[in-house]
Amino acid sequence: MEINVLNIKGQETGRKVTLNDAIFGIEPNDHVIYLDTRKLGRQKGGGGARHGDINSPLLRGGGRVFGPKPRDYGFKLNKKVKALARKSALSYKAQENAIIVVEDFNFDAPKTKEFVAIAQNLKVDGKKVLMVLPDANKNVYLSARNLPKAECIIAANVNTYKVLNADVMVITENSLKAIDGVLG
Repeated sequence: MEINVLNIKGQETGRKVTLNDAIFGIEPNDHVIYLDTRKLGRQKGGGGARHGDINSPLLRGGGRVFGPKPRDYGFKLNKKVKALARKSALSYKAQENAIIVVEDFNFDAPKTKEFVAIAQNLKVDGKKVLMVLPDANKNVYLSARNLPKAECIIAANVNTYKVLNADVMVITENSLKAIDGVLG
């Protein structure tokens, strides 16, 4: 699948990028996505003595000394299953045409106004936007963190939940190479 590369003003640059079919073109697996995104039922704490020594079966005011403790029903997913879930989520976004590829950019200083201007130029303002950057960029992150519907993430840390939660993904050119390196 080929996508036009845009600049931060929302204009086409004349270049096209081909999305890797091994990542963005697979048949999505819904069950794997469910396993990766479900919240694990982990509860902390538990019973125990409330007053006095734990060895004493007598508690002032009643109660149980060794009461029930919540069980942890969490489980671990294999690396290949997690990778398949991420590929499936990215494939869904590609099928929905919800991926925008932009040229690499940087801010001189953190300015939320500049990030909002980019979102308006790309016609994604008012939508949940996931900005994927190739590496940590403090100024872009600080510019986006004040907006409730915008989030910045590093390409190596792309996860299933954040991809599916966003309405639109804005990916820089170098981020595509990094995603190919991680998932390809």
